[in-house]
Amino acid sequence: MPTSPRYRPITVERLVTELADRIAETAAHRRWTRVLIDGADEATDTAGLADALVDPLRVRGHEVMRVSAGDFLRPASLRFERGRHDPDVRYEDWLDVSALRREVLGPLESTGTGEVLPALWDTTRDRAFRLPRTRLPDGGVMVLNGELLLGRGLPAELTVHLWLSPDALRRRLPEESHWALPTYVRYEREVLPTESADVVVRVDAPRRPALREA
Repeated sequence: MPTSPRYRPITVERLVTELADRIAETAAHRRWTRVLIDGADEATDTAGLADALVDPLRVRGHEVMRVSAGDFLRPASLRFERGRHDPDVRYEDWLDVSALRREVLGPLESTGTGEVLPALWDTTRDRAFRLPRTRLPDGGVMVLNGELLLGRGLPAELTVHLWLSPDALRRRLPEESHWALPTYVRYEREVLPTESADVVVRVDAPRRPALREA
């Protein structure tokens, strides 16, 4: 009979340290290292955790490039073709997966160029950023944060999922965004992020996270 996963309480600071140690250990043996930090937008702080890793990784000798999946969404005409509140479209079509793979993750394959496009689409102005490519030095780490990143075939050396219990997700998600709850239910059912991610952090209480034991 399967047992429930065990979670170890951990401080935010200790979580960042343990993640930075693990990433640095991986990066020591690779030309580039790609890290995905996944969690529900507006309900988890994937960007905050990703940002917190930058300085510790640099102290450990690895240059860091930060990328947000929110800068690789499709144009509004495609995202909102069936209305602004369609949970299935959010799940399937908001993120430009091909662009992320082509512009960010593909160039960081061991035989890639290392030339990354840090952002593609400005959703505020609904237009392309038109930024130049940036080269990540050898030994560098690219940290990408966003939602619904797992189960899409995005290549990465380490994946982190910020998990919320259903009650906590409903509580933490702004009421005006509750239309997206079926999106996350489907994600849990089809992708099983707590099983597919390398690292799972329970964040029902943001300042008192818990790390899933291996």
